Amino acid sequence: MAGREEKTKSIHRVLRISQLDALELNKALEQLVWSQFTQCFHGFRPGLLARFEPEVRACLWLLLWRFTVYSKNATVGQSVLNIQYRNNCSPNSRYQPPSKNQKVCYAVCTIGGRWLEERCYDLFRNRHLASFGKVKQCMNVVVGLLKLGELVNFLIFLQRGKFATLTERLLGIHSVFCKPQNTREVGFDYMNRELLWHGFAEFLIFLLPLINIQKLKAKLSSWCIPLTGAASSGTALAGSGKQCALCGEWPTMPHTIGCEHVFCYYCVKSSFLFDMYFTCPKCGVELHSVQPLRSGIEMSEVNAL
Repeated sequence: MAGREEKTKSIHRVLRISQLDALELNKALEQLVWSQFTQCFHGFRPGLLARFEPEVRACLWLLLWRFTVYSKNATVGQSVLNIQYRNNCSPNSRYQPPSKNQKVCYAVCTIGGRWLEERCYDLFRNRHLASFGKVKQCMNVVVGLLKLGELVNFLIFLQRGKFATLTERLLGIHSVFCKPQNTREVGFDYMNRELLWHGFAEFLIFLLPLINIQKLKAKLSSWCIPLTGAASSGTALAGSGKQCALCGEWPTMPHTIGCEHVFCYYCVKSSFLFDMYFTCPKCGVELHSVQPLRSGIEMSEVNAL
């Protein structure tokens, strides 16, 4: 029985990432509300809100607190993620919302604390008296201790997954789901296939520019077509001079690279500029020099065929 209760608690426990996401959503909402509010005073004199900015911010956050935490027991970010606050001090196992005192203390700690920090910073920034210096030093010590407490609380939260902020721990409220969450079985077959395909595609994108397709094609053609031997006579040269060994058309400005095959000048020159180790796609002879075809073979022996 106890094991079943522990299992249900682990199923309905709010994840750490969900609590952190709720805090980030709260910050994003506050920035959005403040930006929309300041746009209302865009046409007024610049710096109109600068003098009373901490008080204006506090009033806006107090208004948000009234319609979120006080009335719905959850912040805006928690409401989006189906989370709300629960009174951890209650001995009852059923859900107990935070008391009014806890809600008021939550507003004092969050809204009042930020207002006091901003107002004290503006107050002590323009005061250089010795008495104010001591008060400023004491305030810096208090703020430092609070920041240290928040850091320790965050480390404990990462370990135990409860009380995401120091205020929640001090007030005894923590996040729970509004409705029981059903366990979901996530299949990763599709994701694995996508990751495998993307990895293979990136590998091909990296590998294909390193492969000389033309040279590979010439090597394969030399293996597939049986070689009859390199003919040295002009008749053999003329017999293969009907078409370019690269483009397959009648050779324009026919040239040779030292074998029995004929190439267009543009075809063989562009291939050589693309690949310094260009070889004949028919017989595999390496290009050493591009020489024009002899006019006697070009005009008489080739035309005789």
